[in-house]
Amino acid sequence: MQKYKRIIKEYCKSSYKGLFRNPEGLLKYPFIVPGDCYGIELWDWDSWLTNVALRQIAPDNEELYSYEKGSILNFLINTDETGKMPIMIRPEGFNLNYKTDGETNMHKPCIAQHIAFVLQNTDKDNSWIAENFETLENFLLRYKKKNKHRCGLYFWTDDFMIGVDNDPATYYRPNNSSGAVYLNCLMYKELLAMAYICEKLSDYDKKAYYEKEAEELKSAIRENCWDERMGFYFSVDLNLLPIDKSNWLHSGAPRHWDCLIQRIELWSGFMALWAGIATKEQAERMVKEHFYNEKTFSSPCGIRSLSKTEKMYTVKKSGNPSCWLGPIWGIVNYMVFSGLLKYGYEKEAKEIAEKTVQLFGKDIEACGKMHEYYNPETGEPVNNMGFQSWNLLVCNMIAYLDGEKRIKEF
Repeated sequence: MQKYKRIIKEYCKSSYKGLFRNPEGLLKYPFIVPGDCYGIELWDWDSWLTNVALRQIAPDNEELYSYEKGSILNFLINTDETGKMPIMIRPEGFNLNYKTDGETNMHKPCIAQHIAFVLQNTDKDNSWIAENFETLENFLLRYKKKNKHRCGLYFWTDDFMIGVDNDPATYYRPNNSSGAVYLNCLMYKELLAMAYICEKLSDYDKKAYYEKEAEELKSAIRENCWDERMGFYFSVDLNLLPIDKSNWLHSGAPRHWDCLIQRIELWSGFMALWAGIATKEQAERMVKEHFYNEKTFSSPCGIRSLSKTEKMYTVKKSGNPSCWLGPIWGIVNYMVFSGLLKYGYEKEAKEIAEKTVQLFGKDIEACGKMHEYYNPETGEPVNNMGFQSWNLLVCNMIAYLDGEKRIKEF
C-alpha cells in the first residue's frame, strides 16, 4: 500500500501542470483540462472536481488560483442572457450541438459549488463573484423554469452529455422524463452552495431563499427517490400521461402519483450519502444492504457503476458515450468514499480508499499513467490512457488514510 501511495503522489506531483491551459479564443481566462491527453477543452464537472484534487496536490502553487478562477469565469462569460451555460467550451465554439435550435442539456449544477470551493480555500479578492452573480442566478433560474417537475424534482432535457453518459435511467429515454437522482443530488448541493455564496456577499435574504429551495428539494428527493422496499435511492420516470378528467376510462381512479421509481441499481444512488440527503436510518440500510453486496455493487476494485445483476451490465470499451454500465470510475469510488465519511462509516471509507489506491497505483506502475475506467474484477484498464481529471482525487483519499488534512469538495 505504501508503495502505491508513493507512486501515485510522485506521478501527480510531476504531471499536474499538464492540466493547465492558457487563454485562447472563447476561453479568455486560464483554465483546467481533464488530462494531459486532452487538447484545449474546458469541461464542467471535470474542472470543478479536478480543482478539488489540485488543491490537495499543490496547495502552495500560487498560479493555481488563476486557473481555478479562470475555469469558472470562462463558463460565466459564455453564458447567454437566458442563463444557458455550455457544458464544454473550445476556443472556436461550444460543445457539439449546443448552438442548435432544439433544446438540450446545459452545464451541470456544479458551478456554484466550484465558486464556493474557491471561496473556502483562498483568501484572494473575490469581487469577481459579485460582478457575475446575476449570471449565476440566471443559470439556476433557467434550471428552475425549464427543468423542474411539479413533484419538486429536476430532470434532464435529454440524454446529451449528462456526465454519466449512458446511465440507463436517462440514456435513450424520452426528453424531459428522467428525474435522475444524480442530477438532483448535484442540484441540492448547488443550492446550498448558492446560500453560502450569498452569505459571503452579505445578502441574507437570498441566502434564506436558497436554503429554503434546498430544503424543499431534499424533501422531494426523499419522498420520490427513496425506495423502502430496496433500501436505496433511485432515479424516477416522469414520463406519465397528463391527468384528463374528461377521460371516462380513468375518471373513477385518476393517478395520485407524479413519478415512478426506476429500480435500476446505479452507483448514483450512493450520491444521497455524498449530498447529505439520506437519513441516518437510510444510510445504514444503504451500507449494509448495498455497499458490501458482491452480487451488485461491491467489487475487488471498488464500486461498480452499475449493479452486476442488471441486464445492461457490461464493461466493454466505448467512447461518446463512455461506458458507465459497470466499469470502475475514479469519481464513483471517490463520491461513495466521501459520502461514507459524512455518515461516520470510516471502516468502509478506508476500504474503498485502499482499493482505489491499489487500482491507480498498479496502473501508473504498469503504464506510467492512469486510465478513465477499469474492469471491476481485475483492475485492468479499459479506456483512455492519460485521463487524470477526478482520478486525481485519490490524493485526497491518501491524505485521509495518512491522517492528514483532506481537502473536501464544498
